[in-house]
Order: sequence, then structure tokens, then C-alpha cells
Amino acid sequence: MKCAACGGPMIVLELAGIEIDNCPACKGIWLDSGELELLLEETGWEDKVLNSFFPDSGNREKKRRCPICSKKMDKVFYAGESRVLIDKCSNGCGLWFDENELHQVIEASSIDKNNKILVLLRDIFQAKQSPGK
Repeated sequence: MKCAACGGPMIVLELAGIEIDNCPACKGIWLDSGELELLLEETGWEDKVLNSFFPDSGNREKKRRCPICSKKMDKVFYAGESRVLIDKCSNGCGLWFDENELHQVIEASSIDKNNKILVLLRDIFQAKQSPGK
């Protein structure tokens, strides 16, 4: 699979028993449809997080192509404590997160900072935790 951001090759990593695609060059993460729900399943936050993505039609950032179907993805933002802009395949193939965006979405959802998913993200991707979290 090619990276949606830089076009480089993606590698498969296992995060909490779920295979995710990661670009070692730009640190982007691709989650196939349903994988975000699986990552959040033990937290009880999956519905809250998934229902907090809203279209950002006024965004002028260049649309990226889905690494699965090649269709231009929609820009959506997570409307939690902080707005995080991500890319969502309009065909439902999955979600694209630039470097640290997955960590930001999960962290902004008020999940316990010692949650195993956040710990794994910090360990695997050396994601920096926001001040005060």
C-alpha cells in the first residue's frame, strides 16, 4: 500500500492486536474501516469518538487520495476538546491520520492518559503528550 501523504511504502504494525498501516517516512497512519472502533472498544468511547467527526467543507487543504480505492478523501475534524483535522474515505475504506493525529484524537476524547492504547501510541510512535494531560 502507498502512503496517502507522501506516496511512500506503508508497513503493517500490530497495535493492541489490530493491524494498522504506518508510513515510516512521514509517520502517517491508515486505519481500515472498523479499526478505530476496535482500538477504542475497551474504553467505551468508540461511539462518542466516531460521532464526533464532522465534515470540514471550508477547508482548503489539498485532498488526499485513499490508499485503497484512490478516490479523493473528505476532510473531517474531530470536535473533541481540540479540533483535529483528518482524512476520511468517502467510500468508507478508512481513515488517514497524519503524524500524531491519532494520538491527539484519542487524547482529546478524555480517555485516561494511562489507557493502554495511548501508552502504545506513545511507545510505538513516540507521540508527545499535550501539556496538562
